[in-house]
Amino acid sequence: MMRHVFIINPVAGPKNSAKALLDRIEAAFPEGDFEAYTTAGAGDAGRLAFRALERGDPVRLYACGGDGTLNEVVNAAAGKSWAAVTNVPMGTGNDFLRLFGREGKKRFTDLIALKDGPESEYDLIDCNGLLGLDVVCVGVDARVAADVHRFKRLPFIGKKLAYILSLISTVLKGIVRPMEVEMGPIRHQGPTALVCVCNGQYYGGGFRPAPEARPDDGILDILLVGDVNLLQFAGCVGKYAKGRYKECPRLVRDWHGAGVEIRSNQELVSVVDGEVLRGTSFTIRLSEYKVNFFRPAGVELLWEGTAACATL
Repeated sequence: MMRHVFIINPVAGPKNSAKALLDRIEAAFPEGDFEAYTTAGAGDAGRLAFRALERGDPVRLYACGGDGTLNEVVNAAAGKSWAAVTNVPMGTGNDFLRLFGREGKKRFTDLIALKDGPESEYDLIDCNGLLGLDVVCVGVDARVAADVHRFKRLPFIGKKLAYILSLISTVLKGIVRPMEVEMGPIRHQGPTALVCVCNGQYYGGGFRPAPEARPDDGILDILLVGDVNLLQFAGCVGKYAKGRYKECPRLVRDWHGAGVEIRSNQELVSVVDGEVLRGTSFTIRLSEYKVNFFRPAGVELLWEGTAACATL
């Protein structure tokens, strides 16, 4: 018998959204055949997921929150054939769900459609041992993302303004950092703005640098932006954000393969699906583990070339 376990981040989303979700869960499971737990802090979602997996019987894990909640549950369920994971969007990001289109993403709030929905096996990215389902970035974009929370703590500062302030602050401190990068046959050494490794397509609340990326093709789509000044960065970032990196061949190099090695004599920041890592070297590769991900019936992945992608 399938167990259904909801792991809820009560601080994600608007006030009282956790209570409203519990009401919807009870309506979707009128027999009471579910378990629901709320997190109390960072790491709790992963611990609750590990506990739910200990029995080794079939279980569906519902990560109710944003990208961070999903990441913790995915790391617990990776490589476990008896487990499947999904994301019930409550956070402000939920970037991975954008892969299913705007209307598809909304369907992930339909618990009745989710409970018996189909599942697929998806690839994972391994960044120094931390797994990611969506995107890993190293460089200026990671530093911006890591610093947003500092500004969000200020009075009267919302998420959008916090991101703008973090972007300005980060760029003023310098766009590039010294890096040695190895990805397939490409060897790069010198000032580097960023390296972005995509299993999914979206990060940063809307950036879509590699629209060809798919989480089920056994390939990581990797972009490297080397030495750029402020003017070049301003001129390229819009194209980069919309997946038009091929229009900037002198600034952006791409590799589609199994991974990348990054080293520096300075501390670098990496962000794995919203989780921040710091260090002077990162090995980012296709993980040996996969994760089962389930979705509402009738909702499928969208990718470059499908008509619906034009509306995302």
